[in-house]
Amino acid sequence: MFFTAKTKLDSPLGWQKQFRRFLPFLVSIIFILAMSSQSISSAPKNTEILWDSYGIPHIYGSNAQSAFKAFGWAQMQSHGNLLLRLYGQARGKAAEYWGEEYLDSDKWVLTMSVPTRASTWYKAQSPEFRSYIDAFASGINAYAKKHPDIIDDEFKVVLPVTPKDVLSHLQRVLLFSFVVDPGRVVDMSPTKTAPGSNGWAIAPKRSESGKAMLLANPHLPWGDLFLWYEAQITAPGIDAYGASLVGIPVLAIAFNDNLGWTHTVNTHDGWDAYELKLQKDGYLFDGKVHPFDTTSFPLKIKQKNGSLREQIFTVKSSVHGPVVSQKDGQVLALRVVGQNSSGVLEQWWDMARAKNLSQFQKALQSLQLPMFTVMYADREGHIMHLFNGLVPVRKQGDFAYWQGLIPGDTSKTLWTKTHPYQDLPKVIDPASGWLQNANDPPWTTTFPTAIKAENYPAYMAPRGPMDFRAQSSAKMLAEDESISFEEMIIYKHSTQMELADRILDDLIGAAQKSQDELAHRAADVLVVWDRQANANSKGAVLFSFWVDNLDLDKTFSTPWQEKLPRTTPDGLANPESAVKILSDVAAKVEKTYGRLDVAWGDVFRLQYGNLDLPANGGDGDQGIFRVVDFAPTGDGRFQAIGGDSYVAAVEFSQPVKAKALTSYGNASQPNSSHVSDQLPLFARQQLRPVWRTRQEITAHLEERTVL
Repeated sequence: MFFTAKTKLDSPLGWQKQFRRFLPFLVSIIFILAMSSQSISSAPKNTEILWDSYGIPHIYGSNAQSAFKAFGWAQMQSHGNLLLRLYGQARGKAAEYWGEEYLDSDKWVLTMSVPTRASTWYKAQSPEFRSYIDAFASGINAYAKKHPDIIDDEFKVVLPVTPKDVLSHLQRVLLFSFVVDPGRVVDMSPTKTAPGSNGWAIAPKRSESGKAMLLANPHLPWGDLFLWYEAQITAPGIDAYGASLVGIPVLAIAFNDNLGWTHTVNTHDGWDAYELKLQKDGYLFDGKVHPFDTTSFPLKIKQKNGSLREQIFTVKSSVHGPVVSQKDGQVLALRVVGQNSSGVLEQWWDMARAKNLSQFQKALQSLQLPMFTVMYADREGHIMHLFNGLVPVRKQGDFAYWQGLIPGDTSKTLWTKTHPYQDLPKVIDPASGWLQNANDPPWTTTFPTAIKAENYPAYMAPRGPMDFRAQSSAKMLAEDESISFEEMIIYKHSTQMELADRILDDLIGAAQKSQDELAHRAADVLVVWDRQANANSKGAVLFSFWVDNLDLDKTFSTPWQEKLPRTTPDGLANPESAVKILSDVAAKVEKTYGRLDVAWGDVFRLQYGNLDLPANGGDGDQGIFRVVDFAPTGDGRFQAIGGDSYVAAVEFSQPVKAKALTSYGNASQPNSSHVSDQLPLFARQQLRPVWRTRQEITAHLEERTVL
């Protein structure tokens, strides 16, 4: 108690004496409370970055420009070498900087006019948002100037970074890596692991807490331009938490106190390869010969001795787009959506600032994002699945037709417009109370079916089949009528092989009837296998290697049926042949590993940074929801190279409940303590708590940067 003798306060003199007595104490208490308030809850006068113990930057900007500058600074601290390399590639000058191995990359970027278009995009920004991109670039440069010793010398040639570099990188990532994979259309090495994703939105009626929930779970390669960066951005008008790909100045997957969204790679066709008919020095189009437009670029290629070799690179273009392939008399021109979508970053920014479904849809309606499903949930209990993208308006053909080579000699096949927002498949608040997407078409997002394929053009998305990972995803949601936050996280880590449930019993039965002794022993292993790909699962290696030797188009006795999308295909069509393959695979497994029941984690490893841990998870084509892609290491083992990369589980309670994980850690810069520091949690199938309040962050504070 400040005062113990109440009667002395009844006179003015008594009050004044007591006040003077306790004045120093009161001043000290007020000062302590003020400092505490500043460190916990109030917005700082200066922009600052609070780094938590997992290397997550929590950015507090005094205004939006300051927040963008801080985000550029943070990305350089965590990923400086990588970011500068990616920007150098986006300029089309990587071969000049680092040598011949980048020449194909430069040619691809220049063929698609990326640097030239960046200038156009930059001019098209609103003055306000242009200042934000400027600020992001200035943050990158400010960090490099302040910490030149942290950046490797070979990457400093890219400095200073310009706002146009940011937009060039954005194009290279979105349009010319996601919308169209260069490995499919030009002579470049294809990505070793294809981008994919899982996404869930659960309505209050199916949530144990009565609050909507969201699961974000992209599957990308564990490196290069696909690396995720987790962050929180707080400034006037925004307080969003999520992740972006390195080099992108806004959050691409995020949530705030009111709503959140994730993206999945959708079955979107945003590009076409047109086969041209050559005639004279041009190409035939609608009965007339048209000349090619040509653009020449001077290329410099750094040699091993440091000198530069120069060559001229010429790009031909037709009315369809640039020529990307000329082989054996066949000439292909490429047409890609989104080349006028200069507002992608601003759309993502507006999505993160939205406070309700109406504001969120207004941001979506700008249709600047060229592809990706949007899976959404909010505090009011709404959930939504949007098949987002720029879908060409085509005069003919179904989805399969437009996957092939398109005749380029007629305007009948040349699309010039894309569908408006209202044409795109979407569902809000379905009767089922749940939505899922595992890179399957929108028709199977929930059951009973909420988006009907027959209501859309045949080229919008394929009609099937629903793959095993999507079936596993839908099964978990459909069979649990009251899902808790903790259960959602457990389901997210499911390594159950849906494929095994369809054909394993037939295989075991046939093997047990066989006269082959090795097939008998293999069947004994498979009988006791838990049908999962956990680190200690014994039998998963044998089954997975057996599946790798099957032709899945001919494996099943009952093929996939649109009327039974979640339970077909099923059964073995040729048990005798399947047993022969099993015996052959078993012999190789036993020879390589010394036993048939080798544990999954002994063969499949998580090797990243200085860590080498037993893996769990596997191929989504086998129906594993916890996707991990592996590549052989040469010693009979396999190393994780992609798959689960960023995970966020969110419940829109008050306050919001969230857990997350960036599988490989939140940094790639050499000597950072956050390279692979989250991988042990990944190995244990755990997520880490998300700290969003200043009180939580300061309780786990590793570093504070004031800008």
